[in-house]
Amino acid sequence: MNAVRAIRCETCPRGCMLAPGAVGACRARGNVGGTVVPLGYGRVTSLAVDPVEKKPLARWKSGSDVLSLGGYGCNLHCPWCQNYDISQAGEKDAGWREVSPEEVVSLAKRLHDGDPRMVGVAYTYNEPLVTWEFVRDCAALAHEAGLSNVLVSAGYVNQQVVDAVAPLIDAANIDLKTFRRTTYTLTGGDLATVQATIRALAATPTCHLEVTTLIVPGINDTPDEMDGLAAWLAGIDPEIALHVSRFHPAWRMRDRGPTPVSLVYELADVARRHLAHVYTGNC
Repeated sequence: MNAVRAIRCETCPRGCMLAPGAVGACRARGNVGGTVVPLGYGRVTSLAVDPVEKKPLARWKSGSDVLSLGGYGCNLHCPWCQNYDISQAGEKDAGWREVSPEEVVSLAKRLHDGDPRMVGVAYTYNEPLVTWEFVRDCAALAHEAGLSNVLVSAGYVNQQVVDAVAPLIDAANIDLKTFRRTTYTLTGGDLATVQATIRALAATPTCHLEVTTLIVPGINDTPDEMDGLAAWLAGIDPEIALHVSRFHPAWRMRDRGPTPVSLVYELADVARRHLAHVYTGNC
């Protein structure tokens, strides 16, 4: 009998080599019996009904609500993470309960039947694509039930993951951390991969796309960087909505204050040179 060997996870460019029983950098995938499995499948840490504007989505089904759920784990490790308590948690340090896709969609359908403003399910809070199979399974059932699907993601995944979920997603917000390749290394990710995800979702005719950039003082807060980021998005589609959001000290980046509100407004004005729809957040 052959011994079980280390195998590579193909979910994201990290390509973690996982020995038997090992867990990847995302804390949500592992080697079980020689197969990479989504250990975080169906393990929900957060469940709430949110307005779509909170995702944030400014130009999709305004005034509606979505059943928002998140698990634990993330394949990025942004020092400024605003949701680090679940994104940087694993099985043993995150409070979670297990739910099936059928249970998620049944709850969403009951909520919709009680209030038509509740239009679907949002996969959010941590990085939902580290357990993309759960997103895929829930989203397929949601569509069968006549519900919509929302994805909030950092977009740091391989193309086959995007291909698997994009046709099932009705609206997405991708977190574009910075527009500098060197700065992206601070997150453990890379700019090119996230750009590829944004392009793929923008090219999916059934998916409405918006983008968020959190402005972190000293990291990505220059007009030149914002000008380049907005110009690149406009080259894909000038109708893409961009959310320019204010940072608050969190996790490993408590050595600086919140982003000045005036700077957020200034950078939003820079983005408006290229994009028709620019919004400010957390101000």
